[in-house]
Amino acid sequence: MVSIINYRAGNAPSVSNALRYLNVPCRFVSTPDQLEKSEKLILPGVGSAKATMESLKEKDLIEVLEKKVLGEETPFLGICIGHQILFDHSEEGNTRCLGWLKGKVVKFDKKEVRVPHIGWNEVKFNEKHGLISGLQNSGFFYFVNSYYVVPDNKEIVFGQTQYGLEFCSALLWKNIVSTQFHVEKSGPVGLRLLKNFAQLDKQELC
Repeated sequence: MVSIINYRAGNAPSVSNALRYLNVPCRFVSTPDQLEKSEKLILPGVGSAKATMESLKEKDLIEVLEKKVLGEETPFLGICIGHQILFDHSEEGNTRCLGWLKGKVVKFDKKEVRVPHIGWNEVKFNEKHGLISGLQNSGFFYFVNSYYVVPDNKEIVFGQTQYGLEFCSALLWKNIVSTQFHVEKSGPVGLRLLKNFAQLDKQELC
């Protein structure tokens, strides 16, 4: 069973629709007790880092989320803002984020590219992994973002995308997977990656 964290700044229904289309059992969770009982977690997101962090704090989800993901190594997928807030700090609203991963979130240079970055763009994956089983080493996914992550540890970068510069569009670290692109809006390739995540167990993911 996949638990989708349903909070004010998220887009949980679109992820739920995608999972149900794939016949993957899923449910919404929005309280610490519900999250505590989860076996696999997805943190979707739209909007700003600041609104996301405030919403998670209001629902008292941060402490139990850290316990589940960092302590118990529950498989976790962060999407879009759910990808960005994993790091220490975001320039968006000068926001202190979760800090699970060392690094920062910075804004694209408006002098170099159109901001926000909206539309289909290529993701090149760095390694073979069960997450991209059935996919090529690269594919086109759907993006909506004005900011991108800059990890201190380059070894966690799983996928890269060129948009004015090459940035980390997907990462993989132990039980944590996250994507800047919207897997649930990326057609067959996005759905395949989402299904792979849902089917992999902890040992296969790590």
